[in-house]
Amino acid sequence: MPTVLLFVIFTAVVVLLLAVDLGVFHRKAHVVSVREAALWSAFWIGLSLAFAGGVFIFGGTDDGVDFLTAYTIEKSLSVDNIFVFVVIFSFFAVPPQFQHRVLFYGIIGALIMRAIFIAAGISLLEAFHWVIFPFGAFLIITGLRLLTHQETKIRPERNIVVRLARRIFPVTPDYVGQKFIVRQGGV
Repeated sequence: MPTVLLFVIFTAVVVLLLAVDLGVFHRKAHVVSVREAALWSAFWIGLSLAFAGGVFIFGGTDDGVDFLTAYTIEKSLSVDNIFVFVVIFSFFAVPPQFQHRVLFYGIIGALIMRAIFIAAGISLLEAFHWVIFPFGAFLIITGLRLLTHQETKIRPERNIVVRLARRIFPVTPDYVGQKFIVRQGGV
């Protein structure tokens, strides 16, 4: 089976599973208990390990080890994201019953943006190889800034992107149930 077809099938299955997760199991907003979170984590990890088994069977030992190594690294790196989510949820006072939905759409948005930036970066590098030097300089400068960054209070309302978004998109001051888009006063 061609590699492109396998990626299409894989992507379709992931999208289907995510749609079922949000559309069936988390249709109604509720506070996710530790037990429920542990069971869902066990399900997704088990599914990933089953997929790894398929990679070992159909792709061979090298591909299987590569997948498990990448999965383990990605899983361990994702743990620090939990702390970022807690800070963001606390700052924006996201009620616990809406956190799963906000997190879900945030991750989907991040994946879409990551795909767009990767595709754009690859296209730029293929067309203009010299772009690799400004990209590299940007990464080095960003890394140094993170290394020497002083602890400061985060104020998203001062961020130019947040201010611009609020000017373009009308935003309610409070949550309106679990809806992301609401119509109030004809707007």
